Amino acid sequence: MSIYKKLLIASVSALFCSVAHAESTYVSIQPLFQQHCLLCHSGQHAAAGLSLDSYEGIKKGSLRGSVVKASDPEGSELIRRLKGNSQPRMPMTGPPFLTDAEINRVAAWIKAGLPKGQTAANGSQNVASSNKPDAGKPVNYTHVAPIFARRCVKCHTERGLMGSAPEGYLLNSYAATLSAGDRVRIIPGNSAASELYRRIKGYSMPRMPHDGPPYLSADEIALIAGWINDGARDSSGRKAPIPTGARVRFEGQLNALWNVDGATLIITGNTRIKKIPRPGDRVRVEGWVNAQGQVEVERIRRR
Repeated sequence: MSIYKKLLIASVSALFCSVAHAESTYVSIQPLFQQHCLLCHSGQHAAAGLSLDSYEGIKKGSLRGSVVKASDPEGSELIRRLKGNSQPRMPMTGPPFLTDAEINRVAAWIKAGLPKGQTAANGSQNVASSNKPDAGKPVNYTHVAPIFARRCVKCHTERGLMGSAPEGYLLNSYAATLSAGDRVRIIPGNSAASELYRRIKGYSMPRMPHDGPPYLSADEIALIAGWINDGARDSSGRKAPIPTGARVRFEGQLNALWNVDGATLIITGNTRIKKIPRPGDRVRVEGWVNAQGQVEVERIRRR
């Protein structure tokens, strides 16, 4: 091999290594975090205490410890979450999740030893408290998932802050949020009778999130109500099916016969009415969802 060819190969190799190193810095991958992660992982209520809006935040890690291990991408929880090796897979608004190429960029940065870069930002800029839909567009899961991630998932996940998720209810994915389980908490098209909405509104107790006050803002509550009322659409915009036959249970104030904090109840000849509740009384409602998304009451009793 000629000396000129050797020099050319060496020059190209050096250039390639220089470019690769330049691309493997926090500065270079910060736009990925900005696009996919900061709606949940930024600010005072960052999900799991993990702030991805600064170099210092990502190195500090979450409430459970480090999420990146220098030079060890496969041993880093961040990569495991992005790939789905650890659950729930991130970002919580997925699918779609990050592409393989995007994940590889984050892995390359970790493999390079977590270099910061010379112009790393020290905080997020203009990160909205919720990802509101464009005017005239329906609300879907991608718009409300960041609220759940920041304020709810810390408890409503496997091995959360309170141990097991309260009453086994998970809020770390679309499927889990709509799951009927022992009972359904979301009735597509009917927020007033949806226990999740009633809890964050304070109609049913205890009010959620458990670490409030402060509770969710009026705008955040309205966004979640709009999402439910418009069919609890998934990330692709498809409406959720009505969980016909699913069990329902909630508490509230009886405003009129038969309306509990705006939730109209269907009373039948089979309904058991206990302690003769009257308007103004707090009541406990148990029943099931009919094909129209209404609550047919099996039992209602004064508290």
